[in-house]
Amino acid sequence: MLADAAARGGADFLELGIPFSDPLADGPVIQRAAARALAAGTRVEHALECAAQIHDRSGIGVIFMTYLNPVLAYGWERFARRAAEAGVLGIILTDVPAEEAPPFLEQARALDLATIFLVAPTSEERRIRQTCEVTTGFVYCVSRLGITGERESMSTAFRPVLETVRAVSDLPIGLGFGISTPEHARQAGELADAVIVGSALVRVVEKADSAASRARDLEAAVRGLRQALESPRG
Repeated sequence: MLADAAARGGADFLELGIPFSDPLADGPVIQRAAARALAAGTRVEHALECAAQIHDRSGIGVIFMTYLNPVLAYGWERFARRAAEAGVLGIILTDVPAEEAPPFLEQARALDLATIFLVAPTSEERRIRQTCEVTTGFVYCVSRLGITGERESMSTAFRPVLETVRAVSDLPIGLGFGISTPEHARQAGELADAVIVGSALVRVVEKADSAASRARDLEAAVRGLRQALESPRG
């Protein structure tokens, strides 16, 4: 299982995406992955079963990342309960802003599920405070404007927002979107508490020509990121 490979490579947590037909926040690599998953018949129920298997097999922490529509179609209370039973640690609803979060908070709190919301380089202090008030687990700080995807260089647009989050909240900060290389991870790790890498790793899996090479290449890619974070400068 690819989750085992990521765990062997040194990942602390696994962000498990639930595919959606209109993934507005995602770039082409993850869009293609979602399309492949939907074409194969993957539904919310399958993602819940996969999360439970990962929890039982590798022990790596699982956080769901998805959009509101699949969750509402499945039923929020049912989804939250099943996610908690599967050992999921938290949920990122990418397209739910802070002011629309309250209907989802009570059930999540009761089940000890973290509710993780995003702040962007354009977020003003008022919005950041509001987001931190409804967030548990960590604040997801988007490193750049636009969608997910690999980039040649690390953006610095996130720094004012990250500094504001530090000023108004004691929550850990995870930095994601566009982090593509070990050097990017090292730079991000100097400023944030967690480094989130998606498209670069999904592309590794996409390019592999066999199940064995997918696992091997993914483990190597994650290990490279981990080593960069643990370097003397990281």
